Amino acid sequence: MTKILIVEDDSHINNLLYETLVSESYSCTQAFSGTEALLCIEKEEYQLILLDLMLPGVSGEQLVPMIKERSAAAIIVVSSKDALDSKVDLLTIGADDYITKPFEIQELLVRILVQLRKSSSYQGQSVTFQTLTLDKDRNALFVSGKEIPLTHREFKILELLLSYPKKIFSKQEIYEYAWDEFYIGEDKTVNVHISNIRQKIKKETEEEWIKTVWGVGFTLQR
Repeated sequence: MTKILIVEDDSHINNLLYETLVSESYSCTQAFSGTEALLCIEKEEYQLILLDLMLPGVSGEQLVPMIKERSAAAIIVVSSKDALDSKVDLLTIGADDYITKPFEIQELLVRILVQLRKSSSYQGQSVTFQTLTLDKDRNALFVSGKEIPLTHREFKILELLLSYPKKIFSKQEIYEYAWDEFYIGEDKTVNVHISNIRQKIKKETEEEWIKTVWGVGFTLQR
């Protein structure tokens, strides 16, 4: 089970993150100060750390390089500091991502998934939604048991959609997840890949699985 360390001194936010991530089948540990976070890292190995900056004792800014010396965990900074300089500085010294408070929990879940998929420990799993199953070992989609081969990009797009079937993803979110690079308005690229996925699924079933939400993006048909 993927282990996540939550480092946040606000008990309400910490508990909210804990309850949400546990409901998503993550194993979570809570820390409420920088010192406590370091003790946790010394005792246990984590795949990802959610890190607030304004902490009692050792600050989040001080913690980032200290964590990197002790752990291979990805670090997502979760902070109310929204200045560009702060973000650049944290990413420069070792943070892997930065999300500003207040945030949508679904956006945070996607960012967590993006970081975890870069880890080899997160490979070899399957994602299922109703009669759809995405097999990460075979790089294929199964529709009611029928196998559909996928390209790497098609696989990543479906991985994102199936992991969070209630969320509507923008083209930017899909592109940055599947291509692992910044989005520069590649509307046609995303549209073409979505169309190709639909055509492959249509060969096995008449049911429309990917829904277009005009002006917003794409989601799974429920």
